[in-house]
Amino acid sequence: MKLVFAGTPEVAVPALDALLASGRHEVAAVVTRPDAPAGRGRRLVASPVADRAEEAGIEVLKPAKPKDPEFLERLREIGPDCCPVVAYGALLPRVALDIPAHGWVNLHFSLLPAWRGAAPVQHAIMAGDEITGASTFLIEEGLDSGPVYGTVTEEIRATDTSGDLLTRLAFAGAGLLEATMDGIEDGTLKAVPQPADGISLAPKVNVGDAHLDWSAPALRVDRMVRGCTPAPGAWTTFRGERLKLIQVTPVPDRTDLAPGQISAGKNNVYVGTGSYAVELVWVQAQGKKPMRAADWARGVRIAEGERLEG
Repeated sequence: MKLVFAGTPEVAVPALDALLASGRHEVAAVVTRPDAPAGRGRRLVASPVADRAEEAGIEVLKPAKPKDPEFLERLREIGPDCCPVVAYGALLPRVALDIPAHGWVNLHFSLLPAWRGAAPVQHAIMAGDEITGASTFLIEEGLDSGPVYGTVTEEIRATDTSGDLLTRLAFAGAGLLEATMDGIEDGTLKAVPQPADGISLAPKVNVGDAHLDWSAPALRVDRMVRGCTPAPGAWTTFRGERLKLIQVTPVPDRTDLAPGQISAGKNNVYVGTGSYAVELVWVQAQGKKPMRAADWARGVRIAEGERLEG
């Protein structure tokens, strides 16, 4: 089939690479979000998908909005049979959805209908799910509600951050998306409507959502930290300034600390929760680089009875 691939961040690149290497389909163009300011200089930077497409010599389309007439006209000129999508980042209007004969097929990083929305991996970890996966489905105008072509499953490991898990799903999902394109082309794959039950929503996790509550159980704190790493970053406050927590470890045998209370030794830093303590492993103080929690504690000279505020 002739394909137009839509995607923006680094997590979409493995799927683009898989389709470029398949030898069975032609990736005629790529659709991605416009260049965005990045870094301290806030200079405009192309998306990872745009960079990869340009390396491969593929036409790159960067509409401000996918309803722009110029973009729609170019898409009609290319005449794709199907448009595979991975984390493109913009809503597609019906006029765009109707252009390819086989529609737009999205790779979504959950087992639909669970975790529909922008942050499925973060929510799966924060909810304590043990299994997640990826799904390919035909995009409709609803939120991740279209019929499903296929799935792959992935175990959520006890120490997984959302970054760790998303990386594994990006590569597993790349193979699924390629197989979905193959099945659509040869007619062996039919999309199946999602069940009406089991629906859960995964809205974008913002900085406010990542504020830790030390009265919550230790496992909840650990899941929040892992789910919010690397972005937006779980955080608390210490002496009125924000402290980002990058890695913690639950310590079930340490039950002597009140929620938020800090106990700092030579090599370990413990904080009480609503159940038992967690050990702070990696932290990042405001305006500083990430560091070992024990090094941070020595630097700030924690006094007896000091707390982290939830």
